[in-house]
Amino acid sequence: MMKHNMEMIKMTAPVKANVGIDIVDQIDIRVGTIRIVEDVANSKKLVKLDVDFGGFTRTILVGMKGEREDPKEVEGKQALFIVNLEPRKMAGELSEGMLFDIGYADKITPMLAQPEKPVPDGTRTG
Repeated sequence: MMKHNMEMIKMTAPVKANVGIDIVDQIDIRVGTIRIVEDVANSKKLVKLDVDFGGFTRTILVGMKGEREDPKEVEGKQALFIVNLEPRKMAGELSEGMLFDIGYADKITPMLAQPEKPVPDGTRTG
């Protein structure tokens, strides 16, 4: 078992440079429920998520095409999102946040970063 753990550690990506807690405190990460997943016609990668954060909703574009056989499989699921990023236009659509996914940066099949149990939409991390 120890050898397997050591192999996993060797494969781990390097840790990014340290940041101060003030930087972390600026990022607003919340739980939201993905209500609707729609195709973005002008993109080979993007889908549009309609996400409920309790007191507000956001449209968030994510590069989910090709990562999943059916991107609609995430409808109704809770996930973690950054909700205070500057809105950004992509493929003619406006994205108002960022989905946290696990795995993409390490070239494994991405999955949602989710709370362990259901929580109220809009619940903050930290």
